[in-house]
Amino acid sequence: MLLILTNLPRRDRATSYRNADHKGVVVYWRPGCTYCMKLRTRLRFTRLRYSEVNIWADPEAAAFVRSVADGNETVPTVTVAGKAMVNPSKSRLFEAIKTHTPHLTPGTGKPAGERD
Repeated sequence: MLLILTNLPRRDRATSYRNADHKGVVVYWRPGCTYCMKLRTRLRFTRLRYSEVNIWADPEAAAFVRSVADGNETVPTVTVAGKAMVNPSKSRLFEAIKTHTPHLTPGTGKPAGERD
């Protein structure tokens, strides 16, 4: 049951490539991808604002992922302020957020969702 729930798009975050906030954080994923489920589940327990784009439902998103992943549809692919990372860890993602989009980091100086 947990596998099914973590594989569903979040209504408040699901969008298309065209409508995603490319100045913020965008997570490109596809159904059935265990790496996507792992990252998306971890992000659900943070306060980070981000968008999710299912590359199987959006050909434009799939083309973008191929353009940054050596022609492959490797997911999760995440962009932070337009800078792409293929299959990043949560810690690598939050380091990129600190560097490229500090406005998404809460006033504590730590990325959204990170703990002391």
